[in-house]
Amino acid sequence: MTDTHTYDVEIEWTGNLGSGTDSYRSFSRDHEVLATGKAPIAASSDPAFRGDPTRWNPEELLVASVAQCHMLWYLHLCTVGGVTVVGYEDRAHGVMTMDASGGGGQLTEVVLRPEVTVADASMVDKARALHGEVHAVCFIARSVNFPIRPEPVIRVQ
Repeated sequence: MTDTHTYDVEIEWTGNLGSGTDSYRSFSRDHEVLATGKAPIAASSDPAFRGDPTRWNPEELLVASVAQCHMLWYLHLCTVGGVTVVGYEDRAHGVMTMDASGGGGQLTEVVLRPEVTVADASMVDKARALHGEVHAVCFIARSVNFPIRPEPVIRVQ
């Protein structure tokens, strides 16, 4: 039996400045990411593509999704593996490389830099090793075609 899960979101463009997409510069890239029962996410395009730098862009949201999925699976693997995590922060970094024509690009790498705090020094080696197991089970990591490289730092409480 195969389980399926569905995820429904809406994107609402809020960037019509009066003349729609009459020209490349005549509209804002602002939009909202919406889902029933959730607060909207104010989004735009990357500032390099005429976006609002105060709003989330799709590339940032993808990097955030990779980091979130990694963290959630990592915490699960630690729980079942006997590692007590008492703190977790990540400063994820994504790289997008433009193609030669300048008209398109793709994410080519995400580096995760989780700083994990564990309850006891005896857990450090296993805590570090479990980062290497996440990619095999993380839904997002299994869905993308670019490398995800964890560079964890493990500390003891």
